[in-house]
Amino acid sequence: MKDHWISNYDWFALKNQLLSNLREFGVDLIGVADARPFTELRERLNQWHDNGWASGFEERDVDLRTEPNRALESGSARSIISIAIAYPSKLLNPPKSELGAYRGVIARSAWGEDYHTVLRDRLQRIRTWLISRVPEAEIVSMVDTGVLSDRAVAERAGIGFSGKNCSIISPSMGSWLYLGELVTNLPFEADIPMLDQCGTCTKCIDACPTGALVGPGQLNAQTCISLITQLKGVLDDDQKKHIGNRLYGCDTCQVVCPYNKGMDWHLHQELEPDPALAKPLLKPLISMSQRVFRDQFGRTAAAWRGNAPIRRNAIIGLGHFRDVTAVPELTRAMNEDARVEIREAAVWALGRIGTDDARDALVNRLASNLEGTEVVMKALQQALATLK
Repeated sequence: MKDHWISNYDWFALKNQLLSNLREFGVDLIGVADARPFTELRERLNQWHDNGWASGFEERDVDLRTEPNRALESGSARSIISIAIAYPSKLLNPPKSELGAYRGVIARSAWGEDYHTVLRDRLQRIRTWLISRVPEAEIVSMVDTGVLSDRAVAERAGIGFSGKNCSIISPSMGSWLYLGELVTNLPFEADIPMLDQCGTCTKCIDACPTGALVGPGQLNAQTCISLITQLKGVLDDDQKKHIGNRLYGCDTCQVVCPYNKGMDWHLHQELEPDPALAKPLLKPLISMSQRVFRDQFGRTAAAWRGNAPIRRNAIIGLGHFRDVTAVPELTRAMNEDARVEIREAAVWALGRIGTDDARDALVNRLASNLEGTEVVMKALQQALATLK
């Protein structure tokens, strides 16, 4: 019988050792889920896709997302080890926006070193520890880009409960948590999931800037600002309106959560933010090269989409601030940048600023007949019509 080795181990004792080694592994919360199929999640995912609410970034195969057995070559998953690492929610001595030096904001999940890298390191520590004790162990680690739902696993493993804002909320640590998991063939006893503790609170739903939280635990990712900031290409006026000065991601639904009140974790050096990068100056971002972008943001989770979305979002932020000092840089971007989304955003921002020199720049660009892209031409005409 291929699993005869299972009887060779005291699984209760081994699990207790695992749970007691949190600090050795460098994690803050750990729990164990059974490896049954996620039947309820399957129903939610099918509804999510049918409603057109998916982001497009996640694994499309619902079977892979809901059947842990498929993660192992043997097809014999027995338990899933879920981990959570807490990250900072507040900057020490944050820089301030001011005229001529306005700043954008990066979501807290991208403040420090890319959490994928950090979590993979922690998961590898646990995997190595387990294999040193159980050589027969079959273990596959997953972080965000894995096929399973990190939140569904964490909920089942008792890490926290699933909040109305679609985050896993730990009563003791809030929801500023990175999640990852190890699918194993080890027969650990599962922990007890937590019951929902949101009660009648709807602060996250009420605060969502675009109404993307369409109900408790229901997110229309297509209208979520976090997704919008990561989209490539030209954004429509409604999307621009809601972005504000966000450069990457959105934290609103977590900031307003009562469970996050007073929660600010500085437990892992790799996750400590550089305040100047968490709230970067907007004007230098307009013409930021890919090389400079990699140097400044390459180690963060904000780097995966390249520099174009952040440059575009910086221009939109300057438009929201109506930063008159940015007109020369915006004019240069409108006239010279090779990317359509950058030129279009610069036109929109100049129209918002609306000073004489901004208007002159728009008039000159339109009169030059050098802009051959329809979407930018339309933006020029709309901006000038609004200024009139």
